[in-house]
Amino acid sequence: MACQALTKGRGIDCNRSSGGVRYLYFSVYDQITSYAFSSGTTSSPSTERVVDTINFGSNDIYRYTVPRGSTTVDEAITGNTEQGTIFYAPQVSMVLNKITKDMQEQMKLMGATQVRIFAQLNEEYTPGGNDVIVALGMVNGMSMNAGTIDSGAAFGDRNGYTLQWDGLEAEPFPMLENYTTTPFDNAGFTNLANIITT
Repeated sequence: MACQALTKGRGIDCNRSSGGVRYLYFSVYDQITSYAFSSGTTSSPSTERVVDTINFGSNDIYRYTVPRGSTTVDEAITGNTEQGTIFYAPQVSMVLNKITKDMQEQMKLMGATQVRIFAQLNEEYTPGGNDVIVALGMVNGMSMNAGTIDSGAAFGDRNGYTLQWDGLEAEPFPMLENYTTTPFDNAGFTNLANIITT
């Protein structure tokens, strides 16, 4: 007998979707004081995997605008039938153009800080609607464990950063509840001081 029954099927969506990441938002891991899934608890999330409550603890989050078509979010699924286990490994690869002294410092801080990452995708909840935002490292956090700083060789080459974060979770990454007008304006998202963009 199965441990848990399936609850839904899926057909072919009649609308096309868009790939890619528009913005990444970084929150220091221990500055979020609480969060809940749409079922109302952290430990027993709903089947929809939607976060509808976050208390940011009167702290800032930090938004990075990434070049179009450069940055990816993915999640590797690893199961073991013999051991009866499965886990999920979210990863973010962020590309930023131009090497700067400010980014050198921020990169050092990123490497020393465990974070939660919110990725605003080009995908929309509904056609013409708001962007989907996925939450990575909500339970165990994300750490920057790889990357490169490249000068380029030819005059037309890109110089800049490719930075990678990874995590390890017992369940797939959730989405944030759809926002009203601007990201994080949800009624259940409280005590967010500022979204720092520069």
